[in-house]
Amino acid sequence: MQVKLNVIAAAAVALIAGAASAQDVVRIGHVGPVSGPQAHYGKDNENGARMAIEDLNAKGVTIGGKKVRLELVAEDDAADPKQGTAAAQKLCDAKVAGVVGHLNSGTTIPASAVYNQCGIPQITPSATNPKYSQQGFKNAFRLLANDNALGAGLALHAVNNLKLKKVAVIDDRTAYGQGVAEVFAATAKSKGIQIVDQQYTTDKATDFMAILTAIKSKNPDGIFFGGMDPQAGPMLRQMEQLGLSNVKYFGGDGICTDKIIELSGGAKTLGNVVCAEGGSSLAKMPGGTAWKARYDAKYPKQFQVYSPYVYDAVHVLVQAMVDAGSTDPKVYLPKLAAINYKGVTANISFEKDGELKNPAMTLYKYEGGKKVPLN
Repeated sequence: MQVKLNVIAAAAVALIAGAASAQDVVRIGHVGPVSGPQAHYGKDNENGARMAIEDLNAKGVTIGGKKVRLELVAEDDAADPKQGTAAAQKLCDAKVAGVVGHLNSGTTIPASAVYNQCGIPQITPSATNPKYSQQGFKNAFRLLANDNALGAGLALHAVNNLKLKKVAVIDDRTAYGQGVAEVFAATAKSKGIQIVDQQYTTDKATDFMAILTAIKSKNPDGIFFGGMDPQAGPMLRQMEQLGLSNVKYFGGDGICTDKIIELSGGAKTLGNVVCAEGGSSLAKMPGGTAWKARYDAKYPKQFQVYSPYVYDAVHVLVQAMVDAGSTDPKVYLPKLAAINYKGVTANISFEKDGELKNPAMTLYKYEGGKKVPLN
């Protein structure tokens, strides 16, 4: 009889422990394209989120006097706006405590309206279109410089350092590509550069011969491309085939990846690339070098651009919950807005509109098959 009572007691304890642990799970959402042509970006971002969750769980997190276990709820938006809003609604329905994502401006901006509606804080680690922070949403935050900084920085480099006179502009018609191209073109024009041609493509295209042939006839010194590396890689190969080997090639953070080295297939034109990222180089980030070594050990050859920002975004969300003593978005949102957090990428605090205070910007080139910072 005593054995039977002991078994019942043990079962009751296990049930109570199970219930307690279920109550103490804090779920954080992440969305990025882990399928389709941009999957390398999405997987890199998701790796950053998983690494943050694992590190925090290993260290132990206490919120409001209770020990909690963090859990990642990862969704795929395939860089498609419709899938992005569907993923956002799914995370709202799952009542996650906060969201890191999305990758692209074209998915982040429509998804932000969904998160705003259901009151869940969102930090994008990579979407750079300024419109994201201009919607007046109090729950939307960005962890890097926006396209106003990137497009303008590239244009000023073209004028001041490279002394270019004539530039053609191509964009992929996405919120990101079009936005950064417009800023580049406007800044370049204001500084005396002639925009000799403006061409458009899509974020699915791989054949740019007609566009580049039209541009070649205008004899530009440089080409700016607003888009991502699955298009930039083939474009660089085709530029070489058409004899555009001496034309400078500019782009924002969407092309500023290690993957473009592979996608450009050994084209000499890779050496003409100048791209911009909305943050410091890894070597200049407060914790970048040590973090990257850990990342590479865990996820060999998967690093692209944004995973350290994702890593910081998860930490910032959790720190705000710790500061507030609550995982309730309504309770911890004011702490998130007022955060002052020493991250891997930067010392993080936000402006009233959710933009990062004092964001850095870095220009890069490709030399000897490696991405090298210019500043």
